[in-house]
Amino acid sequence: MIKAKNIYYSYGELEVLKGVNLDIKKGEFVSIVGASGAGKTTLLQLLGGLEKIQKGTIVINNNNLDLLTENSLANFRNQEIGFVFQFHNLLTEFTALENIFLPALIAGNTEKKAKKKAYELLETLNMIERKDHKPDELSGGEQQRIAVARALINSPSIILADEPSGNLDSKNADELHNLFLKLNKEINQTFLVITHNNNLANLANRKIEMKDGKII
Repeated sequence: MIKAKNIYYSYGELEVLKGVNLDIKKGEFVSIVGASGAGKTTLLQLLGGLEKIQKGTIVINNNNLDLLTENSLANFRNQEIGFVFQFHNLLTEFTALENIFLPALIAGNTEKKAKKKAYELLETLNMIERKDHKPDELSGGEQQRIAVARALINSPSIILADEPSGNLDSKNADELHNLFLKLNKEINQTFLVITHNNNLANLANRKIEMKDGKII
């Protein structure tokens, strides 16, 4: 489903990625580990279309990211990629339910259809009773669950997660990890997760290590 071939990327004179090749199949749960500065986050941003490819090719579901216009890339991100970051980035003025269904509205769904899917996700994540709460009324673990539901709302091909449990205590981190595993097994959701958490890394079907801009 994902093919990244011969990816190089530099920030000025600093070469961050040095010929990365990566294949991910549909339904895989893949973790990427490695020291800070290994190039993990840069690779994730390129795969998610958040940074423009400098050298190499990335094809996701037969879409060559380098050939997409800015508008096409934005639509692709909205509909094909779900993002979960260390900090949940929820919109503080909106409720949990509204935070979840906003990307579906942006994708062109009716409010009725978007809300229905958001309710279903809240029930799946055992968060339905928190639907009308705003982010500052939720715990860190609850906020991250809402962020996961938001990432799932458009039924993305893959969820890209960057240190998703890095800001959580061990109990909430374990619950989030088990949630990823449940979604992977029950709905065949594809995951690519960057983490320093060994428990999460070891849950994956495949663990990839990066060092000095290369997969080792």
